[in-house]
Parts: sequence; structure tokens; C-alpha cells
Amino acid sequence: MARPAGKSAASAALVIVAAIAAAVLSGCATPQTGAEQVADNNDPAEPVNRAIFDANMAVDRTLVKPVAKAYEDLPAEVREGVHNVTSNLREPSVTANDLLQGKADRAWVAAQRFAVNTTAGVAGVSDVAAKWNLPPHQNDFGQTLAVWGVGEGPYLQLPALGPSTLRDAVGTAVGMAFDPLSLSGVQALTYLGYARTGAEFVDSRGGHLADLDELEQSSLDFYASLRSIYLQHRRAEIDKAQQPAASQQSP
Repeated sequence: MARPAGKSAASAALVIVAAIAAAVLSGCATPQTGAEQVADNNDPAEPVNRAIFDANMAVDRTLVKPVAKAYEDLPAEVREGVHNVTSNLREPSVTANDLLQGKADRAWVAAQRFAVNTTAGVAGVSDVAAKWNLPPHQNDFGQTLAVWGVGEGPYLQLPALGPSTLRDAVGTAVGMAFDPLSLSGVQALTYLGYARTGAEFVDSRGGHLADLDELEQSSLDFYASLRSIYLQHRRAEIDKAQQPAASQQSP
């Protein structure tokens, strides 16, 4: 019997991320230990990462950026609806990671948000839950791994996916493999998952058009600047995830 398309895609994602991580790690001259693991750059395979970054930027300039610009020309109400729908489809994953981190109260909020916005919010187009004192929050398996004590690992540039770390690359692969839409085995939901991922990507890129253009123009080394910003932002997210549940406030 053939495997469902979602499971095949998830398995492929795991293999691809693992292969990329292995290739990047093989480019490291010497292993890092102790304090070296938490160095600000933490980029022992920089030549490999820069090559992947250049390829990503070529695709961005020729394809992704024009699409994102066209997306930003849509009415604000349409873009807000797209953002709300994609965020709502992530709530089951947020719920699962909250539970894996032992944060039952936050998981309950995420579960309620999904139920409310899927129904009263018309498939998530409107964020009704936020108006009902159920604010959104983010969570992913990379954060879960950090809460479980897994170290950050070296900085990576992943094809198409962009900046990451070894821990987050594994988290991304696991997130793809156990995406509820893919695991359902229902072809329509699998395609919905693909559409959600594409819409998320364009929505995110569109929201950072001006910021990235300004950073590229003002940076002597665009790669290094993006690496620094990504690591600072991600480490702040990880620090928040590692705090006791009672001390975390949803944005």
C-alpha cells in the first residue's frame, strides 16, 4: 500500500535537513566545545553557509521578493485574513509543543483559540479569540528541544528555509514530520498544509521587505548582519520558552 503523500513529504523533509546538517558539519575544521559553543557567531562552517546564503538570495531576488511585493499590494484586510488563517492552522502545533514543555495552561489557550477561530472566526479569517481574552503565542519544536536541554549547535543556512541552527533544523524537520495536517492522511488537508506553508512564507517576507532592504543597503556584510539578528532574536525566543510557564505572558 502506498504511503499517504503527507507522510512521504515529511520523511523527505527529515532526510533533506539531516543531509544538509551533515554536509555543513563536515565542513567544520575542528569541533567546538565548552564556551565556544555559545560564541556570538557560532558559525564554524561559514564558507558553506555563505554559499547557501548566496543561492537563497538569488532565488529571493528573482522569485520570492517580486511575489512578496505583489502580495503587499493587496488590500490590508486581505493580508490580515491570510495571516490569521495561517496562524490559526498553526495552533494545533503550538498546543502540542506547549504540552511537550509541560505548559498545560498555555496549551489550553492555544486549543481554545483554534476552536473559536475555526468556527466563530470563519476558518480563522478573523481572530475572534483575541477579542475573547485568548491572546496568541508562538511555540515550535525547536523551542521544545531547548526546554528539554538540547544545545543550540552551530549556525546553519538551509536552502530555501534560510537561517537556522542545528537544533532548530531538527525542530523544523520534526515539525514537518508531525504536522497534524500531514499526519491526517487526508489528501485535501495535506495540500492545505502546503498552501499554508507557502502563504506563511510570502506573508512573512512581505512583512520584512523594507527592513531587509534597509539592512542590505546599510550593512558592510549582509550575511553577517542577518546572522547576528537571527541569533539574537531566536535566543530571546528560546530564553522566553525556558522560563516557568507562570512567568510567561502572551504578546
